[in-house]
Parts: sequence; C-alpha cells; structure tokens
Amino acid sequence: MAKLFFRHGAMGSSKTANALMVEYNYYERGKKALLLKPRLDNRDGEAVIASRMGLSKECKFVEDLTEMSDDEIRTYDCIIVDEAQFCKKSDIELFIHIVDDLGISVICYGLRTDFQRVPFEGSTWLLAWADVIEEIKTVCWCGQGAQCNTRIDGEGHVIKTGEQILLGANDKYVALCRRHYKEGNLGPDFTPKMR
Repeated sequence: MAKLFFRHGAMGSSKTANALMVEYNYYERGKKALLLKPRLDNRDGEAVIASRMGLSKECKFVEDLTEMSDDEIRTYDCIIVDEAQFCKKSDIELFIHIVDDLGISVICYGLRTDFQRVPFEGSTWLLAWADVIEEIKTVCWCGQGAQCNTRIDGEGHVIKTGEQILLGANDKYVALCRRHYKEGNLGPDFTPKMR
C-alpha cells in the first residue's frame, strides 16, 4: 500500500545520504525511483542532490512534477524528495494525489523547523498529512538529541534573527539540543566546519 512519508531531522542528521541510499536500494532491486528536490535548493548545482558525505546523484525538480502526466509518473515505483521543507502546500497536495490515486509511495526528507524553531510551509503540511512521520536523529555536542537548527556566522556566533531561508551547510548551521539552542551555547571546542 502506497504511503506518504515524512522523514525529518536536524541539520547534519544524514537526511540526504539516507534519501540517496533509499534510491540506490530501489535501483538494486530493479525498481525505478524518481529523485526530486525543490528548485530553490541550488547549493550543489542544478539538478543534483549531494550529501555532505560525498554521495550525489542527478535529480529533477519538484516543480517538474506538475508538467508530468499521471502516466509518466506511473513509470516510477517510488518518488523521493529531498529538502521537502521548501515545498509548497500545493506540492504536498500533489504528493497525496500520487500516493492515493496512483498508488506510488512518496518519501520526503527535510527539516521540521527553521533556525528560529518556526515550521517551514512544506514541513507544516507534511506533519499534518503524512501517513508515516519519522525522526532521523542526530546529537548535540553534549551528547543529547539535537532537534534545533542553529544558524551561525563565519566566526561561530549564533544568529537568532533574519530571513527564514538561508541556504548553507556546516558553514551556516549546527544542530543543538533545545537547552543549548536556548543558551546559544555551541560547546567549548566549537570551530565552524567548512565544506
């Protein structure tokens, strides 16, 4: 039975690596998975999904789905979406159509909240409508579970204000537990890690 999945985790929890591994698992079984990301995510170049571990694969854009017919979409056994927090409500509604009407599972990976702990549009609707919601865990410097995406500047100072979307990786974000997020405490040995 097809389902809509939302697999969320803080920055650095290996969401993208997980998405790429799931796509590879489909490939190994002779199945065809469609890798997607929102067009907004251009950090790794056009039409590429890349993890910090070095895994990468060509993809299409979520926005391309609206151009595809149901018959074209039916050629895939699964749809895998990276950076799903950047999706619109209408994208999530399309994912529901793919699951409910076409019988194809859609697996979405993304952040639950931004650096101010405010939900993204895509995450909001995935949390409301997904059949399965799973957390991909990572840890704070203290060893506790990290749920907070903390924005930092180039010198490693915590930033608490600004636009919701600022694309970046280890150079702009670090995952912290709730306590250390509130304190703005990056740990005694923090050094920004550049990609």
